[in-house]
Amino acid sequence: MSRSHPNAVSRRRVFYIPGYDPIHPRRYRELYRKESTAQAAISGYDITLSPGPSKPHYGWQVDARIDAADVHADIDVLVWSDIVRDSMASSIPATYAQLVRTAWTYITSGALRRLMRLRKGPVIAALYPVGMLLVQLLLATVLWYALWRIGAGVLGVIGGLLGSAIGAVGFVALLRWFKAKDGKFFAYYLMHDYAYSAASNGANPAPLEARMAEFRASIAGALQGDVDEVLVVGHSSGAHLAVSILADLIRAGQVPDDGPALSFLSLGQVVPMVSFLPDAHRLRADLRYLSNREEITWVDVTAPGDGCAFALCDPVAVSGVAPEPKRWPLVFSAQFTKSLSPERWAELRWRFFRLHFQYLCAFDRPLDYDYFQITAGPVSLGDRYADRPPSKSRIDVPVSKYTSIAA
Repeated sequence: MSRSHPNAVSRRRVFYIPGYDPIHPRRYRELYRKESTAQAAISGYDITLSPGPSKPHYGWQVDARIDAADVHADIDVLVWSDIVRDSMASSIPATYAQLVRTAWTYITSGALRRLMRLRKGPVIAALYPVGMLLVQLLLATVLWYALWRIGAGVLGVIGGLLGSAIGAVGFVALLRWFKAKDGKFFAYYLMHDYAYSAASNGANPAPLEARMAEFRASIAGALQGDVDEVLVVGHSSGAHLAVSILADLIRAGQVPDDGPALSFLSLGQVVPMVSFLPDAHRLRADLRYLSNREEITWVDVTAPGDGCAFALCDPVAVSGVAPEPKRWPLVFSAQFTKSLSPERWAELRWRFFRLHFQYLCAFDRPLDYDYFQITAGPVSLGDRYADRPPSKSRIDVPVSKYTSIAA
């Protein structure tokens, strides 16, 4: 069925699904406030934030005047940070056990080798916590060994025993220090991130499935409201959650024929990290289903400059589940190297985790991607990119070994 909508958008509901992030969602409000102000000054429009009404989800309101049109947007963050924090509550030995299990899963399934055929950047990002945690373990072992040898060299056997005991204390203390400083190293954080999906071979854990059902209900409620567009934004791992949520929504008949436009913007997606795993049947089925639906517009934006995303990889096609014909997603690049000035790009290019959030930030030489016009502007996602061709350098060939869509 086809759905027609007016071109102008004056009211919009936005649901932002973050990636694997244990931080309180206020960080996204403050990021939006700071970066929207910067983008408005660069692009010549007005945008203001105000507190959101009391409701189940953390959010804020946006009022903007763009292209001589006034737009109001209610933005909600669909929070699963508590689930993330629970999954990160592991001891140091448990984290090293996760390292072994996760590496075993990706290597023995063949997923790691196939992922490297897509983009090396996100695979290196996935290997980074493995290498960093092993380096930390090696340094702690060297400390223990040095203290044991010093003790043995000075006092013989008794000194060796004493040095070994002190070394064991130092071994534990150093590993604890590294964990306490993980805000700088990101080794434990990334290890927990990759281990979360690998632990179930790509299937969603039960607590996450329950939360996704709650998110779906909220989006379904918004589709019954007096708005012109309901926009779902999935960033990083939030993109594959959004795929399944929206697929369930449409299957359940919760998209009214005469309702607001339903749009999906996936940003910096890492879908193949999950869809390439053996038991990701649900995600692969949802990718296939969503990619051919008329009820939705799906635009996928990445950038080769983002080393943590599978840039320009069509998540449906590379997962080997593309139907014929296939509508979605429209895949194109945010073109960091062109939409950021040389000075700004030089400042950011080695800040890999910051670049992974650049889609939510201001560009000082904006092209056709502007997060704030998409979320608070007078044009729906579908109309904005109706004539936008996909990037020529996109990767849209099947790569995954596992393509089954039924458990």
